[in-house]
Amino acid sequence: MITLKGEHIFLRALEPEDLDFIYAIENDESIWEISNTQTPYSRYLIKQYLEHAHKDIYEVKQLRLVISNYKNRALGLIDLFDFDFKNKRAGVGILIKDKINRDKGYGQEALQLLINYSFSHLGLHQLYCNISEENKASVKLFAHNGFTQIGLKKDWNYVKGSFKNEYLFQLINN
Repeated sequence: MITLKGEHIFLRALEPEDLDFIYAIENDESIWEISNTQTPYSRYLIKQYLEHAHKDIYEVKQLRLVISNYKNRALGLIDLFDFDFKNKRAGVGILIKDKINRDKGYGQEALQLLINYSFSHLGLHQLYCNISEENKASVKLFAHNGFTQIGLKKDWNYVKGSFKNEYLFQLINN
C-alpha cells in the first residue's frame, strides 16, 4: 500500500478546490525567486492546469502534491519535476505557503514522505534540488534529509538586479 501519510501531515493529489490556494502561491511575488516565476498566472490558466493534474508522472514528467494537515487544510506544495525514468532521477521542490506554518516540521515530514515514495514506489535512484545560496532554511532542510551539496552554480539566477549563486544538492538511493 502506498502511504503518503505522516504523523502531522499527509500528501495528496491536487483537487479543483485547490484553485484559490495555488493561485495565491503562484501570484505571490515574494516567492517568485524560488519558483523561477516571471509573470502572474490567471485563475483561468490555473484551472486548466488543475484539469490536467491527474495525468501520469510518466507522461507529464512531474508530480505536484498538496501538503495537508489532518484538518484537511492545505499548508504547501511539494513537487517532483524533470522526472527522468530512463536515468531514474527527478528534481524536488517544496514550499510551505504561510510563514506561520514554517519551522514546525511540516516540510521535513513532507520531504521524507516524498523521498520514501520516490525510491520505493517510483524506483528512482536519485533526487536533486536547486537552492539559492541565501535560502538557509532549505539548505538545512535538505541537508537534514540526507541530501549532499555537490556544487555551487555561480551567478546562476538574476534576481532584482543582481546575480545570485545556487547550490545543487543530491540524494542517491544506495
